[in-house]
Amino acid sequence: MSFDVNTKIIEEFRASKGQVGAPFEGARLLLLTTTGARSGGRHTVPLGYLPDGGAQVLVIASANGAPNHPAWYHNLLANPVVTVEDGIFTYEAQATALEGEERAAAWARAVEADPAWADYQARTSREIPVVSLKGIDGGPPPGRSFGEALRMIHDAFRRELTLIRKEVAASGPGLGAQLRVNCLTLCQGLHVHHSHEDAGLFPAVSAQHPELAEVMDRLRAEHERVAVLLERLQEVISDASADPAEVLAEVERLAEEVERHLDYEEEQLIPLLDPA
Repeated sequence: MSFDVNTKIIEEFRASKGQVGAPFEGARLLLLTTTGARSGGRHTVPLGYLPDGGAQVLVIASANGAPNHPAWYHNLLANPVVTVEDGIFTYEAQATALEGEERAAAWARAVEADPAWADYQARTSREIPVVSLKGIDGGPPPGRSFGEALRMIHDAFRRELTLIRKEVAASGPGLGAQLRVNCLTLCQGLHVHHSHEDAGLFPAVSAQHPELAEVMDRLRAEHERVAVLLERLQEVISDASADPAEVLAEVERLAEEVERHLDYEEEQLIPLLDPA
């Protein structure tokens, strides 16, 4: 992409919390900022990414099949600590080029999910790199209140649920390996988020607001119902011959339950976390 096109995408991405229009509408995009290998300056590019189990995401240095690796790839080889913006959060990450079987497995999933990657490889003699971006910092976004951070986390789940619904609905016979990873990444993320709430946020709110006992009981019960749905979804997608229609039905049930839960939790807790 040209500099001008990149600039427009970056501006739209930041202004709309990661949502951009055609031709990338509905795509998984992030902004990657690297440090120039020679200049030492900061350079930002929009890239498509693949979920990879929650701890990391993957980006592919295709450069649309150009003969040389893109500049951002050379930059991260020289300076592997990069900045990632996913539309909700901005975080530092460790960039690592995958090798051997790990790279081959990730590449196979990518090509199965989108044959355009294979087209790019066919245009060039270089092996197109696959890069892992693993977060190295955490905690609430700087400058955000607890309530704002909670809503941002919830918005990330809402967006991922929307993407997975579309991907499953558009899938053909069977279920692709990368789509399974996408679903499993969502399941893992929701499980971890609810576990943290059960262990930290909910006990703290209950201790400070005993009058909300019924609300907290309902939120805990909703976590249990979501856990059952997550387990069912994982069972379905673990079947290599999974029927996309059955998977979609489970995703829809999960999405409806999760979205109702997120809305109710925000309605009840954000006024307490961010009192006027």
